[in-house]
Amino acid sequence: MSAGTVAVAVLQDAGISPWEMYELSIALTVFGIPHRDLADPWYRLRLCTDEPGAPHGPDGPGAPHGQGFSLRTGHGLDALVGADTVIVPSVPEACVEEGREVPAALVEALREAAASGARMVSLCTGAFALAAAGLLDGRRATAHWQHTAELAARHPSVTVDDSVLYTDDGSVLTSAGATAALDLCLHLVRRDLGAHVANQLARRLVVHAHRAGGQAQFIEAPLPPPGDDGLGPVLQWAVEHLAEPLTVNDLARRARMSPRTFHRRLLEATGTTPMRWLLQQRVARAQSLLESTDLPVERIGERSGLGTAANLRRHFTRAVGVSPTAYRRSFPTATTATGPRPGASRRAGSPGSTAQAPVE
Repeated sequence: MSAGTVAVAVLQDAGISPWEMYELSIALTVFGIPHRDLADPWYRLRLCTDEPGAPHGPDGPGAPHGQGFSLRTGHGLDALVGADTVIVPSVPEACVEEGREVPAALVEALREAAASGARMVSLCTGAFALAAAGLLDGRRATAHWQHTAELAARHPSVTVDDSVLYTDDGSVLTSAGATAALDLCLHLVRRDLGAHVANQLARRLVVHAHRAGGQAQFIEAPLPPPGDDGLGPVLQWAVEHLAEPLTVNDLARRARMSPRTFHRRLLEATGTTPMRWLLQQRVARAQSLLESTDLPVERIGERSGLGTAANLRRHFTRAVGVSPTAYRRSFPTATTATGPRPGASRRAGSPGSTAQAPVE
């Protein structure tokens, strides 16, 4: 596929929240600023709304004033039809927080755009709009983990995965919120224009060149509960000694409890068992070492307490969703234990073009 027209749907609501504006700005930045030295032609951007000509943004009608900006466009939602890619960066907060229905005009426009052959994309809560249009039925989808339970409850025919950054089902793609939305947009550029163009664009945006969609949104690694004289000190000690072959009996003895009592107390305090807690802390330590050092995986396995490289790969991939090597590629400017990693002192990339976006 080559670069084509990208239509971004934004609804007139009582102002757009800062989070909604964040996902919208990601789509506008990636597809709306031309980089013809990387690919010519670049994408053509079409901003579409249910109320053409009305201001959209924190200074829009009904919104708190003084926040400094608003958007206007002459395209209605009917302009979604005919685009190569349609992106829904969000839905109004009330559609998520208060259970309000996604506006029927948007639902119908999305159905018509999909029927016309457009590639359908949602960023964060935009998944609620695609689901309302029936475009996620029988498909795997994601959104920000804070909203996935509501998405799954409201749309049981959708397989909601709250553990990934984004999903790609060919003609329908969804992402979690915040930086995961940027990951998906760069993934689209990679699909359309190739890895080199996507990597160069990522450099200009000073972000990771590529994060696999299957990578976990976050890793639960409960910290030692503060103010608990029985557990806090021993768990803090364990975090500082992860490289050692720790056992539940070791921790219980240090906490001056029986193994059974220690197990029960930790489960009550963190919601997880002692061995699972240790594993989570060790995976988190491995993540930190992969991000900040050039140590070989064998050494990282030793320092994190996960043992062999094979054991590290098995546990890390299961918890994070990608291999240690793939995870490390997301952090090209990390430093080694003795100094900067090769290339870390170089600038992450030259500024991108500030030319006016081609708008239809």
